[in-house]
Amino acid sequence: MPSAASDPLYLCLDQGGHASRTLVFDHRGVLQASDLCEVAVREPHPDWVEQDPEELVASLQAVITKAITSLGARAGQIRCAGIATQRSSMVCWDRHTGEALSPVISWQDRRAHDWLHQFSAQSRAIHQRTGLVLSPHYGASKMRWCLDYLPDVAAARREGRLAMGPLASFLLFRLLEEKPLVADPANAARTLLWSLHTMDWDPWLLELFGIPAEVLPRCVPTRHAFGMLCANEHRIPLTVASGDQSAALFALGMPSADTAYVNIGTGAFIQRAVSQPPDTPGLLSSVVYRDADRTLYVLEGTVNGAGVALRWAEQEWGLKDVEAQLPAWLARSGDIPLFLNGIAGLGAPFWEADFPSCLIGDGEPWQKTCAVVESIVFLLQANLETMQKMAPALKRLLVTGGLAQLDGLCRRLADLSGLPVYRPAEHEATARGTAYLLAGFPENWPEEKPGFSFAPKPNPGLTRRYKDWRAEMNHVTRN
Repeated sequence: MPSAASDPLYLCLDQGGHASRTLVFDHRGVLQASDLCEVAVREPHPDWVEQDPEELVASLQAVITKAITSLGARAGQIRCAGIATQRSSMVCWDRHTGEALSPVISWQDRRAHDWLHQFSAQSRAIHQRTGLVLSPHYGASKMRWCLDYLPDVAAARREGRLAMGPLASFLLFRLLEEKPLVADPANAARTLLWSLHTMDWDPWLLELFGIPAEVLPRCVPTRHAFGMLCANEHRIPLTVASGDQSAALFALGMPSADTAYVNIGTGAFIQRAVSQPPDTPGLLSSVVYRDADRTLYVLEGTVNGAGVALRWAEQEWGLKDVEAQLPAWLARSGDIPLFLNGIAGLGAPFWEADFPSCLIGDGEPWQKTCAVVESIVFLLQANLETMQKMAPALKRLLVTGGLAQLDGLCRRLADLSGLPVYRPAEHEATARGTAYLLAGFPENWPEEKPGFSFAPKPNPGLTRRYKDWRAEMNHVTRN
């Protein structure tokens, strides 16, 4: 239903691993306009994953222009804008000119995992301060690598021109009229340099990793007067900045403590709202929103190899049209081998950056691909079992993201977890959650269309494969 002429609209920017999107929602959470631009990912060396920062800026500028143009006269109803980006991706730039001095080093990048080993004795203290584990996926080792190996970055630091930090900070600097040098909590928290307790850069962590405080953005809340976004002769205040997974948590409104929220895209992430950051071994504690009145936390597990694992399988096994064939493959019956999934590094609750992926058993292409999908489900279940130790008991799972459109994946997740799985009809959870935050936590945030529910059913074959998979994982990991 089109919005009335006087109703507010909310412009949401979603910069993800493979695309930049702009989506415009009305005050009821109904999508009014959107545009998408795919972006490239390059892997110049093993464990290296990069993107072109200038391409990301240009892609966002293009989709903003197209989405606003499609609204016509209604573009004047846009009240404010927000941005959600890939967390843990880092970039360096010139604080005077805005020129990028490094590639965007992706959250998937693990080039500095050997360097991090020297801090193993401090891993417990790091977890207590940051809510994170000691991992090359987070920003500290990426930033230290840039300081040590990129001459342009070293020169900019000597000359007082260097800025470095989360991708969100770089994009805000480049897109907004005021050129702010700031970092929101969800993205700052993914650097291994930010304290959950002070909500600011931690001096002990900065010294530990050798990151100079003066090159980092200023820490601000999620809701903040970031600056003005200028497009199509419109000046739109940008008032919310967050991470993709943090924003996705709010896609259907305020998160419930009895629900685990699963977002499955390039990676898969499972989050549970908590009142205070718990110290749970193997899982992460994160700030997902902060303003002058409230701070909201989650307990989080991560599966690095979701969509990226399927792309790996296509290349490694010479498969074609996997995405188109997966729904039918997942519906077939037959033996499925086990896949130990360390694509992009083994995440929670195991945490091994250089874990070697392997297929146990063999089969036709459909069987091997189903094994990769089941490995995603198994890793989510391993996180869920760790999360279930907390009270109150979970009552359901809510799944979003591109891979959540696979009925066979959702069905397996429900059967294995023993919990009903609900999949909303609206796919763009990150952008819709951003719109909810922009609208100021409205009480009425209904779904335009009902989603689909998967009730758990007995699945002895899946349960047996999961038990065998856990035994294999326990054998080859340190946990």
